[in-house]
Amino acid sequence: MIPELRSLGWAGYLLGFGLGGFFDGILLHQILQWHHLLSLVTRPPFQDIRVQILADGLFHLLMYVIAFIGLWKLWKARHQFGAVGGDRLLLANAATGFGAWHILDGVLSHWLLGIHRVRLDSDKLLFWDLLWFVVFGVAFVVLGWWLRRSDASFGGRGGVAALVLAVLAGGPVAALPPPGVDTVMVFYKPGTRPATVFAGIEAVDGRILWSSPAGDVWALDVKDKEKTALLYRHGAWMVSNSALAVGCLAWTSARS
Repeated sequence: MIPELRSLGWAGYLLGFGLGGFFDGILLHQILQWHHLLSLVTRPPFQDIRVQILADGLFHLLMYVIAFIGLWKLWKARHQFGAVGGDRLLLANAATGFGAWHILDGVLSHWLLGIHRVRLDSDKLLFWDLLWFVVFGVAFVVLGWWLRRSDASFGGRGGVAALVLAVLAGGPVAALPPPGVDTVMVFYKPGTRPATVFAGIEAVDGRILWSSPAGDVWALDVKDKEKTALLYRHGAWMVSNSALAVGCLAWTSARS
């Protein structure tokens, strides 16, 4: 890496890595709904939906932190945007970071730890793992290697803007609920009276889909999302329809 462009290069690695996490969350967790982070971990305490939600939440938080650090480094390196080869280095390292995320996910999550696989509803688990590993991992690392050695220009500040927009758009989209889902997860303080919980469900015209044995986590079908704020008036301390919570419910229900 050219010493004068070191900050710009690291910004590319971090933004690409974070974008890889967002891509996985959007495509595999939301659109295709093939798995979530701990799909194959069923031993205590991981069979508890609260632990599953916490794990997914921490994973996504880590991706946001990495992307934020990448944006911060990019801002610090803004004086390097016009340098010869600066745009190429940024995009090359972003491609490498994107591929590195999928290689790490494949080796660590799929094969060493076994916490999930790419497509759990298939009888060809290894095929899908290898396909993802090659297409989104190895291929992007090779692309990054090729870009670093290319003499082509990639739009200067336009290339930088495109990468930033992809990260800024990917972050919020990764937290959206899967399409066509009316499920909300509602969390109550331990000891909340059942009468209070049921009053809230009635207030939002909700339908019960699932509840934890302790009665502090509920999954409700609520057609009118504008009504969900009423649940806070009936003892809820958090109401979520994010992909993290809803995705966990789908897999927990399927295994039960």
